[in-house]
Amino acid sequence: MGDGLVPFGDLQEVDGARVLVAGLGVSGQAAREALLARGAVVTTADEHAEQADVRDVEGFVADGGLDGVDVVVASPGWPPSNPLLAAAVDRGIPVWSEVELAWRLRVDRPDGRGPAPWLAVTGTNGKTTTVGMLASMLRAGGEHAVAAGNVGTPLAQVVTDPSLDVIAVELSSFQLHFTHSMSAQAAAVLNVAPDHLDWHGSFEAYAADKGRVYERAQVACVYNLSDPLTEQLVRDADVEEGARAIGVTLGTPGVGQLGVVEDVLVDRGFTPQRHTHAAELGTLADLAHLAGPDGVPPHVVQDALTAAALALAHGCAPAAVRDGLRGFAAGEHRSAIVAEVDGVRWVDDSKATNAHAAAASLAAFEPGSVVWIAGGLAKGATFDELVLARKDRLAGVVLIGVDPEPLAGALARHAPEVPVARVDPGDTGTVMNRAVDEARRLAAMVRPGPASVVLAPASASMDQFRSYAERGESFAAAVRALSRDAD
Repeated sequence: MGDGLVPFGDLQEVDGARVLVAGLGVSGQAAREALLARGAVVTTADEHAEQADVRDVEGFVADGGLDGVDVVVASPGWPPSNPLLAAAVDRGIPVWSEVELAWRLRVDRPDGRGPAPWLAVTGTNGKTTTVGMLASMLRAGGEHAVAAGNVGTPLAQVVTDPSLDVIAVELSSFQLHFTHSMSAQAAAVLNVAPDHLDWHGSFEAYAADKGRVYERAQVACVYNLSDPLTEQLVRDADVEEGARAIGVTLGTPGVGQLGVVEDVLVDRGFTPQRHTHAAELGTLADLAHLAGPDGVPPHVVQDALTAAALALAHGCAPAAVRDGLRGFAAGEHRSAIVAEVDGVRWVDDSKATNAHAAAASLAAFEPGSVVWIAGGLAKGATFDELVLARKDRLAGVVLIGVDPEPLAGALARHAPEVPVARVDPGDTGTVMNRAVDEARRLAAMVRPGPASVVLAPASASMDQFRSYAERGESFAAAVRALSRDAD
């Protein structure tokens, strides 16, 4: 075991292995259940131990809790600096993500086809949409496919289903950090922008963890031509022989790329005639149901092209790409129009939890038309680039969050002409009602209209809400109440 890998590729080896599951969140519970089902001797430690068989983390290492442990399976919420994980690394005990465990627990499909391949997606923004589009394309192509990982069902629960043909895998940087042996059939990094720097310690470390998705890729590494760092991560990766780099662009594609010609999504990466011709995959009309107030946002087209590249790498036909796009329904809290009240559109993009996502959200609106509701848990991020890039969209800003200073400072430096209202964080239960009231006041000042009030917080939600979903639901409830008052 000195090489850091316990031989779990053979399922029989799990029987009797001594495994510490660190963290009992959704992925931790899935890991524990999968290990117990295969005969492992499992100990569980959690910072909020409430079950009789779960150890409290405090004092765990000092009490010899790591003695005799063969491997630690870490929750994605636990940073490498966590004392328990750091102690395990110092003692040479392998630390795995739930993703690494799942990779080693895969079962063969019928007829000797081996385990279902993984098509893996990571990036700062757009992962869930891209994976959803990809799963829709795979199903349209007749595959028994599921989306799993950072979205939906944990991987440890799905990899033992022999009926699956392929898995569309969403991966966060947290999950990739302790993933060591995954070999995706094809992988994509959508974009890389500063996020979770408090967890990773630096942007360089964050980007490096994103790049781990390309390691050992078998068929294709998909990158974003407008984000040079994603291409560099491909160049730095150690891939399987024959794996190709496939670029995605919103412009006319060259050989080895997917892109857009007029209103047509086209492939010059996989089609046999790619040196002379492009194969049609679909049109922008196939994405019309995903359009925002001002058309299909560019980042949605980018996600669609990336999903298409991964589906083609798996062997799907172009018709499956088209049909998958037509059949895909976007998730909640992603540029969803909640209501239109007195000519003002109210848009819930609570899923925009970082600056990069908020910039993409605001870009979809006309200059000078947006009253922006923003703020929350910054996670160590700064917002100067965001404000510089999108200040032309802003007619006003409403700041929420326990600590609005990072955004307030960026606005004062780069957009002092934009009116800003701050919502006192005192009563968390009414914060969104008060934010909506302030936004309505600012929207009434927009001339000429129409105005859009956009909740795109550029921050995490946990300072005032349980999740981005609760934040979006609170916004929608306040807007609906406003709509009833206006009737």
